[in-house]
Amino acid sequence: MLYSLKVAGAQTASALGDRLGVTAVAVRQMLGRLHEDGLVAFEDSRESVGRPKRFWHLTDAGNARFPDNHAGLTAELLASVSAVFGDAGLDQLISHREKITLNQYRTALEPIISLKEKVQHLAEIRSAEGYMAEVSRDSGGELILIENHCPICVAAKACQKLCRSELEVFQAALGPNVEVKRFEHILKGARRCAYRIVEKHNEDHQLAMKL
Repeated sequence: MLYSLKVAGAQTASALGDRLGVTAVAVRQMLGRLHEDGLVAFEDSRESVGRPKRFWHLTDAGNARFPDNHAGLTAELLASVSAVFGDAGLDQLISHREKITLNQYRTALEPIISLKEKVQHLAEIRSAEGYMAEVSRDSGGELILIENHCPICVAAKACQKLCRSELEVFQAALGPNVEVKRFEHILKGARRCAYRIVEKHNEDHQLAMKL
C-alpha cells in the first residue's frame, strides 16, 4: 500500500483497489490502520457535483519507511567537511563522488547502443541504489526517467550541489549526443524527480532529414 502511494502519488481508495487487485472496502480498512499509525493522510477534493473524493497520500513518517542511506549522518558529515575544509574541500569531495559514480554508470551503459535501453538500464541501476526509478514516455514520445524516491534527500537539502552533480552525471553517462533536463524536483516540492531525455541531432543530420 505504501509503495503504491509512493510510486503513483495521492490516490482514492477505489484507485488503490484497482491497482492492488483488492476491494475498495479492504483498501479502506488498510488505510484506516495506516492512518492510525500516522503513515498516511488524506485530503477531500470536490471535482464535480456530488460527494467529494478522498485522496490518500504518504505522510513524512510514511515516506521515512523508504531507504534513506543514513541521510542524517551523511548531512552531518557534509557539514563537517565544509566546516573543516571549507567550500573548496566540499567541492572536491562531491567531485570525487561524481567521478566514481560516472565511471560505474559509463561502464554499465557503454555496451548498450539504443538510448531507450540505456535509460532503462540506468533506471535499474538507480532503483538498486534506492531511487525507485522507472522509465516512461511523455505525450510527445520523449523518454522520461522518473525517480519516485530520493534516498539522499536529507543530505541533498543540506548540500544542493549533490543534486547538480547527479544531473551532470546522467548527462555525461548517456553521452554528448543526449540532452538531460530535470523538470520535476523533490527539493522544489515535487512528489518525485523526473528527467526528460532527448537525443540530439547534429546540423548535418537535421539537413538530411529536411531534404
